[in-house]
Amino acid sequence: MKTFTEKSNEIFVRVIDDYHLLDNVDAPVNNPFEIDSIENKLYLKCWIDTVQWHLEDIIRDPHIDPAAALLLKRRIDRSNQDRTDLVEQIDSYFRELYSHVSPLPEATINTESPAWAIDRLSILALKIYHMREQVERTDASEEHLERCRQKLNVLLEQRVDLSTAIDQLLDDIAAGRKYMKVYRQMKMYNDPATNPVLYHKK
Repeated sequence: MKTFTEKSNEIFVRVIDDYHLLDNVDAPVNNPFEIDSIENKLYLKCWIDTVQWHLEDIIRDPHIDPAAALLLKRRIDRSNQDRTDLVEQIDSYFRELYSHVSPLPEATINTESPAWAIDRLSILALKIYHMREQVERTDASEEHLERCRQKLNVLLEQRVDLSTAIDQLLDDIAAGRKYMKVYRQMKMYNDPATNPVLYHKK
């Protein structure tokens, strides 16, 4: 039986490959997994990350029209909120999955929730894909290729370590050795009631 991160990593690789079939930030998402399944959420999570990765590339064009850059910035802000909302949905899945577990008296809390660790795993899949692109370039110097090969090896090792740590965390939660305590994100700059630039405009 596959571990949770084995399943997640497979989905993330599939998403990134699917995106690059068209390589277009406006391409429609074609999520193949059943609605409300955790697989569906993982696919959508990585799709959002992948589109945002490329939006971040586009907005760094030194020749971009300022008006277009502002629209892109607004889109990236919305994407960040969508990403946060989806991470919280994934954490809700874990809370429900382990709702029957009674933490042991000596149980400890983790520095981050499972879903925020999986968020990092999704970003790591993107780093690996794009670093491998650099390694395979035919128009770059050998020095550049070697630097990128070294970085790719580190990223691949990091994926193994992070995957192992996430699976260990999930095993610990299931056994009651760790317990989940999820804090909902409070992005004050998105809230017209807490961003002073917005509420002073009223």
